[in-house]
Amino acid sequence: MSKAKYEALFTFKDVHEGKVYQKGDRYPKPANKKVSEERLSELLSSENKLGKPVIKEV
Repeated sequence: MSKAKYEALFTFKDVHEGKVYQKGDRYPKPANKKVSEERLSELLSSENKLGKPVIKEV
């Protein structure tokens, strides 16, 4: 797991978790939740259902 921190670029619902993230929210919730590198890559890129990055590294 990466030690990097991420935040939502805009409001979106994470279909894997069923949680809604508001713009500026830290990802994931809770912060100590383990997220696979594959899932992070998906959310950081346009390779997801929304077709655009939904989180960014901070």
